[in-house]
Amino acid sequence: MGLFVFRKLLFWILLGAGAVTALGQDRITGRPFATRSEVIARYGMAATSQPLATQIALDILKSGGNAVDAAIAANAALGLMEPTGCGIGGDLFAIIWDAETEKLVGLNASGRSPASLELDVFLKAGLSKVPAHGPLPVTVPGCVDGWFELHERFGSLPMERILEPAIQYAKDGFPLSELIAYYWERSVPILQKHEGFRETFMPDGRAPRKGEIFRNPSLADTYEAIAKGGRDAFYKGEIARTIDKFMKRVGGFLSYEDLASHTSEWVEPVSTNYRGYDVWELPPNGQGIAALQMLNVLEGYDIAEMGFGSVEYIHVFVEAKKLAFEDRARFYADPDFNDIPVDALISKDYARERRELISLDRSARRYDAGNPSLDDGDTIYLTVADKDGNMVSLIQSNYRGMGSGLSPDGLGFILQDRGELFDLKAGRFNTYAPKKRPFHTIIPAFVTKDGKPFMSFGVMGGSMQPQGHVQIVTNIIDFGMSLQEAGDAPRVRHGGSSQPTGERMTDGGTVYVETGIPYETIRELRKKGHRVAYDVGGFGGYQAIMFDAEHRAYYGASESRKDGQAAGY
Repeated sequence: MGLFVFRKLLFWILLGAGAVTALGQDRITGRPFATRSEVIARYGMAATSQPLATQIALDILKSGGNAVDAAIAANAALGLMEPTGCGIGGDLFAIIWDAETEKLVGLNASGRSPASLELDVFLKAGLSKVPAHGPLPVTVPGCVDGWFELHERFGSLPMERILEPAIQYAKDGFPLSELIAYYWERSVPILQKHEGFRETFMPDGRAPRKGEIFRNPSLADTYEAIAKGGRDAFYKGEIARTIDKFMKRVGGFLSYEDLASHTSEWVEPVSTNYRGYDVWELPPNGQGIAALQMLNVLEGYDIAEMGFGSVEYIHVFVEAKKLAFEDRARFYADPDFNDIPVDALISKDYARERRELISLDRSARRYDAGNPSLDDGDTIYLTVADKDGNMVSLIQSNYRGMGSGLSPDGLGFILQDRGELFDLKAGRFNTYAPKKRPFHTIIPAFVTKDGKPFMSFGVMGGSMQPQGHVQIVTNIIDFGMSLQEAGDAPRVRHGGSSQPTGERMTDGGTVYVETGIPYETIRELRKKGHRVAYDVGGFGGYQAIMFDAEHRAYYGASESRKDGQAAGY
């Protein structure tokens, strides 16, 4: 009996027994969990969290644009199509592999706090935390300046051509996809009270539903102004003046002067070597080095021998995360205001020292931050690669999905609320100050092998991001998964570590797992003292592109937790 006939017969037997659900995840090749094949193409690849944005990126590549052009075009489209995660009211970070110089470069396009907003404003109002919505958490939007910094250094097509697809979709409309519609509906009860939100994001007095056509002519006008007038149209032109007047009206502090003085920063990515692969992240004010710290700790264990999803692996992963996040809470902040010991934090010696604190038998209720010495020396993620070998790893966000809820008059976007992540306690690295960049959760990632590009990837989702980065790396390097399998594999997430906003972990936190982790594993983790719970929706969203140097081809992946798509040509 052939394999196909046998499987079909087994299907009908199990169907009669009411047990066909598990068989629905079986595959002839690859892993047994629900996954699919990677996309493989020679000349270009794009992976974004919305299929229409992926297609826009491919169209730009096919029309002569490069990876940076396509990444900007896709990001602009996502600002329209996925405002639940991003938009030009937010910030941007990117890592670029420049094929010409064969080097990685990083861009920090995050905005600063208003110059006129002092710490005393929060304290006199009796606040112990920066509010999540409204005018107080609003910081300068860095996204548009990030686009133009990327374009000036690497772009090839004119900005008018790059923004044209998003402008046309904003005018004509597009059908809303399922998961974005879900998050949009969840945002409405929270944000509808804030000025400008209803006018732009609640047509017919409610959130648009799956399949309905959403248009945003105001955003089309804003994009057209940016395409014609450049970055100054946003930061020094009528858009900036509109934002200034709007913020004064709603009791905010962000001003024309804050926008006009904004600058992005080109930065050197930092790395650690994990079993022969160099994993690259951007330095703080983001949290990327937490992934490097975790990998350094995990490198001291035989992860492959432990096995994917095992009690032993999940235990050491969670404990490594706790250690890294204590340092994250203490040290990660704006480097313009602090001497951050990045080199020491991601060193192998420091990892060995911290690893000694982990018990293989028992979960720790808390760890203290380390004492490294100073050396001298929701969100969207997308990645694009072109025919010349350039690769872009880009992440962009409003924070808290749709941001502050404030949508300036007639501009079609929401201002971010990233300032919520400042600490209001005096004397700490991340303590609020004027003209300061807050701690940031959004982080792009890249992996090289022997000095050549290997993988561009990211995992969306707040504090899940460094945890997701580590799980992708170990899935591929230790457990031998394909690029697609690495993203589809069941994940774990530890919640409750100390935060850069001041909260401390005292009870060990909670290990959240997806349903693909068997109950037997959960039971054994509980014996080690972990609090464990199943969860849905808190495990991020993943896109990735891998370069096959032998065959000169790209592999693309986009997981099913989001609405996204990887496609190439």
